[in-house]
Amino acid sequence: MRAALYDRFGPPEVLHEGTVPEPAVPPGHVLVRVHGASVNGGELLLRSGRLGPLLGRRFPKLVGVDFAGEVVRGPGYEPGALVWGGLPRGRFGAAAEYVAVHPRQLALAPTGLDPVRAAALPAVGTTAITALRDQARLRAGERLLVRGASGGVGSVAVQLGKAHGAHVTALASARNLDAVRELGADEVVDYAADPAGLGRFDVVLDTYGGSPRAYRRLLAPGGRMVGIAFRSAGDLAYVLASAVFGSRRVRFFSGNPRHELFADLTALVERGAVRPVIEAVHPLSRIADAHRALEAGGGHGKHVIRVSG
Repeated sequence: MRAALYDRFGPPEVLHEGTVPEPAVPPGHVLVRVHGASVNGGELLLRSGRLGPLLGRRFPKLVGVDFAGEVVRGPGYEPGALVWGGLPRGRFGAAAEYVAVHPRQLALAPTGLDPVRAAALPAVGTTAITALRDQARLRAGERLLVRGASGGVGSVAVQLGKAHGAHVTALASARNLDAVRELGADEVVDYAADPAGLGRFDVVLDTYGGSPRAYRRLLAPGGRMVGIAFRSAGDLAYVLASAVFGSRRVRFFSGNPRHELFADLTALVERGAVRPVIEAVHPLSRIADAHRALEAGGGHGKHVIRVSG
């Protein structure tokens, strides 16, 4: 089958479309024909080799962790059913013609949403739900700050914050302020602004990373901060320490969404609370372009890979 892969660590140019065997389908698993997959930030670090020890030195390596497509066969779903989901933590290969996953990694995709466009949402959507609903326990009427509001997780978080009834302040690049405002943000601010002048917030969601102290200081009494990105080992150490010492601790988590989270995301999309935000759709053969564009930054939304459909 066709798949995106790389034969060595390096820049985006190491990525290419190649051929690998179709996945084996263990008993109780579902075979999915992939229509679309997305590019996520952590994959850039892995492909570059900066996190190489986590992957080992055996090549070729596959990419892609979340997907949308149609069921070929497997328990719990009719053939042809449109589904979306993600591979279990530590496994890659969603940017390929087929994936085989356990039903707990899947849910029915939203009715009426094109499956290629749908692929923009599974990873970032479930991350935003976990961060705001489960970790921060965001409530109606609270003040929410989303840092990195034009990115994949941030663009969903702005929408989700409004669905929870929060007052949403969005930090984004100047070129993306209007686009973030269209997602429902109550206030939009250039990310270059001095954090000290932003005011106080009940919840801060940092999807960008760097300067965690400056944003933690913005928390009102009883405030909660969730960080999902880190720019240095020092930032990570600070966040780890804050989870143990002092008030207004910073929460973080490692995502590994299951069926219930994907189903919750489906419900949010079907009721109109969340929609995919896509910077560009790339054919599988141009996977390197998608990685290059995400590394360059400054975009609005997700880079999606069209595999088939």
